[in-house]
Amino acid sequence: MKRKICVITGSRAEYGLLYWLLREIESDASLQLQLVVTGMHLSPEFGLTYRVISRDFKIDKKVEMMLSSDTGVGVAKSIGVGIMGLADALVDLDPDIIVLLGDRFETFAAATSAMCLNIPIAHIHGGELTEGAIDDAIRHSITKMSHLHFTSTESYRRRVIQLGEDPSRVFNVGALGLDNLNRLNLLSRSQIEKELGWSFRDKNVLVTFHPVTLEPGKSTQYVRELLGALEELPELGIIFTAANADHDGMAINAMIRDFCFKYSNRAVFFANLGQLLYLSTLKHVDAVVGNSSSGIIEAPSLRTATINIGNRQKGRIKAESVIDCRPMKGSIKDAIVKVFSNEFKAVLNRVENPYGDGNTSARIMKILKEYPLNGILKKNFYDLNKI
Repeated sequence: MKRKICVITGSRAEYGLLYWLLREIESDASLQLQLVVTGMHLSPEFGLTYRVISRDFKIDKKVEMMLSSDTGVGVAKSIGVGIMGLADALVDLDPDIIVLLGDRFETFAAATSAMCLNIPIAHIHGGELTEGAIDDAIRHSITKMSHLHFTSTESYRRRVIQLGEDPSRVFNVGALGLDNLNRLNLLSRSQIEKELGWSFRDKNVLVTFHPVTLEPGKSTQYVRELLGALEELPELGIIFTAANADHDGMAINAMIRDFCFKYSNRAVFFANLGQLLYLSTLKHVDAVVGNSSSGIIEAPSLRTATINIGNRQKGRIKAESVIDCRPMKGSIKDAIVKVFSNEFKAVLNRVENPYGDGNTSARIMKILKEYPLNGILKKNFYDLNKI
């Protein structure tokens, strides 16, 4: 009898990371892939990305959970709606185990539903820190609800064990994002220009700024500082992608659209580029600017500089190619200027990525296929030092 593995995805970035794992599961004759899409995938605001997924895989369930509001109350209510809808979906699908990635509120809703239904959970990218966002609390909460853990570095593996998880259930497999760099045929500069309808300049940056959810009321201020820095660097070509659905995401996107309207000769905004186009663009720009995890995980392997603004990614392990700066116009501008210095170009030439070798999907799939599930729901707290 085939082992039923249910993968749940709620955002465009997350699906891009899961793609090759989905392919691995789908192609194994002893496994049955079940795919549930929810969250931003079903939202017009974020490009209805379930349509992209449906061209790649059979979608078993669509679960609406996004409300039109991105306030704290709206996000809290979305979690509640998601728990109800995902519970119904999981009862119908009756999987042997579900697979969740990361730390978004959609993922938390899925974990909560599965926990209540006594369905084992495999969690990817646990043990990490992002001290400027509620993602930290969500990620560690999902760790405690999960039964198998796939971390991206050995340091993160040790942190999951520190949270009380049995070492025999915690596996350092590397970061899924690097699989895309190994397996995708990235587009050329001219192909990107054709797809985007936009021409590169001599100097170009890719900008994504997500809300900093543990600094209420500050995100739009930080974006104002970022846009002020970009305004003072008229030589830059700028490609923006949308903020996610956290509180203040809509306000950030509105500010960026206004900037692009004002500077339409050198700035362009896209709600969603898709994984191939995003990574191809990331390869051909001089720097990725903002606070997205792609600047921490994927960019170093492409020898692309990262300007990491503020505290959203604080606590993550970072390569030498990442420049941390304060969310202030002068600090951001100085960091961008640094990217083009001869000294920093030398850093890019020698940078090593701490997140693995790009063979993560195969490692995860093998464990999902072979790990015994009988009795897996029962967990003992693992004390580092017995109390």
